[in-house]
Amino acid sequence: MRKLVISTLLLTLVCLTASAQDGSSFGIKGGLNYNANGDYFESIGDNAQNPDRNIGYHLGVFGKIGNDLYFRPELVYTSTKSDYDSDDFSMKKIDAPLLVGVKVIGPVSVFGGPSLQYILDTEFDGINIDNVEDDFSVGLNFGIGLNLNKIGIDLRYERGFSDNEATFIGNNLGEGVVSRIDTRPDQLILSLSIAL
Repeated sequence: MRKLVISTLLLTLVCLTASAQDGSSFGIKGGLNYNANGDYFESIGDNAQNPDRNIGYHLGVFGKIGNDLYFRPELVYTSTKSDYDSDDFSMKKIDAPLLVGVKVIGPVSVFGGPSLQYILDTEFDGINIDNVEDDFSVGLNFGIGLNLNKIGIDLRYERGFSDNEATFIGNNLGEGVVSRIDTRPDQLILSLSIAL
């Protein structure tokens, strides 16, 4: 698993440094996420509580190889938060989307591809959660972008593929209650990027 994460990071670095090709670039990006992290179950028999969506943020770097048809790897730090009634669940992760895009009309393009996700930290109402089922997961990104010279704006949807739950014992309801949260992302992402 660590080998896959390291390989992805190296691939992203190689792509970021390959800016000498025509139509290629690298740069920085950041923006807002409108997200929910998944359903919350207080015990095996309970119905799921759907989260209220919240605003999160992301910051990162990107590379782009090609022009009309392009490959765009990214390396992004993401912070998300979801509300479950009176409880909050926050997650910090590293995302590595590997996107393929095509220009459709002038500066407008559409893109999509897998997103490799590595969870750095999770917290549920002050309780640090160490036993996330799998720190590494895979998701899907797809969206639309507008590129004007060195400035880009894109809107995308991200959904996690891998079943991944965080479980913990003890919360506001009392000790001994086993709770779990589906940590797969489900979010809209609005980004501003600047090519350097």
